[in-house]
Parts: sequence; structure tokens; C-alpha cells
Amino acid sequence: MAETAKAQETAGRILDAAEVLFVEHGFDGTSMRMITQSAGVNIASVNYYFGSKDGLLKAVFERRAEPFARLTLARLSELEQHSPDPTARQIAEAFVNAAAQMGRDAGLGGLLFVRLLGRTFVEPHPILKESMPRRYGEVTRRYTAAFRRALPHLPELEVHWRFHFLTSAMFNAFAGNNVLRLFMDQPQVNARDPQLVARMLLPFIEAGLNAPAAQ
Repeated sequence: MAETAKAQETAGRILDAAEVLFVEHGFDGTSMRMITQSAGVNIASVNYYFGSKDGLLKAVFERRAEPFARLTLARLSELEQHSPDPTARQIAEAFVNAAAQMGRDAGLGGLLFVRLLGRTFVEPHPILKESMPRRYGEVTRRYTAAFRRALPHLPELEVHWRFHFLTSAMFNAFAGNNVLRLFMDQPQVNARDPQLVARMLLPFIEAGLNAPAAQ
């Protein structure tokens, strides 16, 4: 039992260290040496628990992806239960606020989670090609279907495009990327506050979702 607890503690320490480094430096910019030094373990320990650096990235992603997928689906189910015909804004809120909620919960990764999620989707790594559809396939199907019902004036293809733009904007915003820093010495945008990002992002998303069809 003690050995199991120690193993769990060691694996958790490796995951925590890798998560921080992947967020700060990206997968390719993070070396195994950086991870082992931060976690206080040797490379053999990383290989023992995760097989490789690729396996470690998968484990880091899975640890956060699973609760996020559950929460987004639960929020949509709750919305549809109380609002038989939810608006596009309400559906978008369910999705965006799920990420913001996780950003408030340190047990689910907190602010580090939203930055990890943002980096994962903005800079997808080839080794996640299997994990991402498995975790988010149902999320995509459920939300796309909900948007199709809420936006009957749009062709199906365009609904998919708009959900693509919604997720791209959200994940990029939650990644903490402040583009204005490229143009201003003292930008007024705080892109690292998930609650503020969600509040500012939703009106923008709502306008895009409800816009007339492009065709």
C-alpha cells in the first residue's frame, strides 16, 4: 500500500512538472532533462511510469481532457433539460463557461489547465491525433447538433465552420496569447484571467454565431 501511494505521488509529481513546462515552453521546447530536474526524479522513472516523453504528453493531456469533456457535456445536458430550445448564446455559454469553471478549480488544473488546453488546441501535436477525437468526438457531435437546432437559417456546413471558429477563438484566448503586446507597450487586455476572457469573449461569439449565412 505504501509503495502504491509512493508510486502515485511520484507519477503525479512528474505529471505536474511536465504540465507546467509544456505550458511554458511547448512540447518540443521541453526536454526530458527539464522535466526530471523539475520533478526531482531520473529519466528511468519517467520511462517506467509513462514509457516515453510522448507517453507523458498523452498522460498530461488525458488527465485534463477527460474532466473537461464530462463538464461540457453535463452543462449542455443541464441547459437542454431546462431550456428545450436554447439559443446559440446559451449553448456557447455552456461550452465557454465549462472551461472557465475548470480554470477556477485548482483540483482540475486551475488557470494552468486553461493555458494547457489552449496550447494543446492552438499547437496540436501529432501524438494526440488519437486521443483528441476519442475525448472530444461526443462533445463536438452534441454541440454541433445543438447549434444546428438553434441556427436553422444556416447550412449544416456553415454551422460546423462556426463551431470551429468558436472553439479556435476560445482556446486561443484561454491560452493567454495577448496579440496586442506585439503592438503596444502597455496593452489594456488581460488575457490570463479566464473569467474575464469568458465575459469578453461571449458577446463576440454570439454575434458571429447569429450572423447571416455567408452563402
